[in-house]
Amino acid sequence: MQNFDSEVSRLIAEHRGIGAMDALRLFLASETRSMLLDDDLKMWHFSPLAIYDMWENEQATGDPRNSLYLRGDEIA
Repeated sequence: MQNFDSEVSRLIAEHRGIGAMDALRLFLASETRSMLLDDDLKMWHFSPLAIYDMWENEQATGDPRNSLYLRGDEIA
């Protein structure tokens, strides 16, 4: 999980213009991170960019499940 934590928090810091520690705290406290830790969900198969997208969706909508990666919508 350390790779996910560092990569996703780096993306958060870059896109939000905040410090690395603040970005890490935001990610560690998120539902997205809790879902990543759930072995039954097997979210470690996703890339850090996909996990970041889930986190962004959680911030925007309140639910990381609104991410295209989890909804499974077709792209036309």
